[in-house]
Parts: sequence; C-alpha cells; structure tokens
Amino acid sequence: MTYTVETLSIPDVRLIRAARFEDSRGFFWMTYRKSEFEALGIREDFLQDNLSRSSRGVLRGLHYQKEPAAQGKLLTVLSGEIYDVTVDIRPESPTFGAYVDVSLSAERPEMLYIPEGFAHGFCVLSEYADVLYKVTREYSPEHEAGIIWNDPEIGIRWPVRNPVLSEKDKKLPRLQ
Repeated sequence: MTYTVETLSIPDVRLIRAARFEDSRGFFWMTYRKSEFEALGIREDFLQDNLSRSSRGVLRGLHYQKEPAAQGKLLTVLSGEIYDVTVDIRPESPTFGAYVDVSLSAERPEMLYIPEGFAHGFCVLSEYADVLYKVTREYSPEHEAGIIWNDPEIGIRWPVRNPVLSEKDKKLPRLQ
C-alpha cells in the first residue's frame, strides 16, 4: 500500500500520508491512485484540479459550494507550508460547527481529504505556498458560499492576527 491514513477529530476528514522515495536525484511520491484510495474507503471521482499560490499571511476561506454542486476535496501542498482548517457544516452532524486543523507542508508527503459538507480554508505560514486540490464537482459560481474566517462561534485559533483577505472573504457571513 502506498498510503496510510490518519483519522482526525472529525472522522470523515482524513490526513493521508504517501510513501516517499528519495535518492540522489530528488524524490518521488504518488499523489493519487484511484484504486488505493478506494481501498481506503475514499470513493470519489475527481473532476477538476485547482492550483493556488499565496504569500505569507494570506488567508483563503472558509469556502464551500452548496448542493447540488457541493465538492469533496483532496488537497496537497506543492511548495511552502499552510495551516489548514476544515469546518463541519452538515446540520445533522454531531460535529456541526466543529473544526479540524492541520499543518501541511511540501516537505511532507501528505494530503488532506475533505468530503462534501465541509467549509475549507487555509493561511500561508511560509514566504509563499502552492496548493493543489482535486475536487469532485466542477466550480459553480452560483453555488459558491462561505463563512467568515473569524466567526466567534467556531473559534478557530488562526496563527495570524491580521490576515490578508480578499474583498469577498471579508464580507462572508457567520455560520449561524
């Protein structure tokens, strides 16, 4: 098996570690192999890949898409380091409003799997970070939604006090 999985405090969100092979030329790791992900219980058809580059202190999120365009995500950091946050927005869930956080770095062969029903955001801890994420549905502007990054009811302990935000992210509503 190329991957191992760590279940986080919200069991549907999983940290996936890949085998990394290094030699004098550099390294190699397989970022996605459908058959092995299915064996881990992640049975998704990823339809679109997105790549973002952000500089230190940039905070993106908390974003999600509403049904019928809700997206599952598989996130990988290609360069730099981020503090990543996933918030459970499934009203019927026992962990509704709870979040899981993890530091992801290009130095570690890790990926974060986020199923549908979660808002997602991250802030950049390094000079810059390149983040690649696969999604299970194509982007749909009319289904785009989000939650304000500093919603006091969620209480995320971001490692930045005054993040760099987009104008759109500054105006997002609270979860409730």
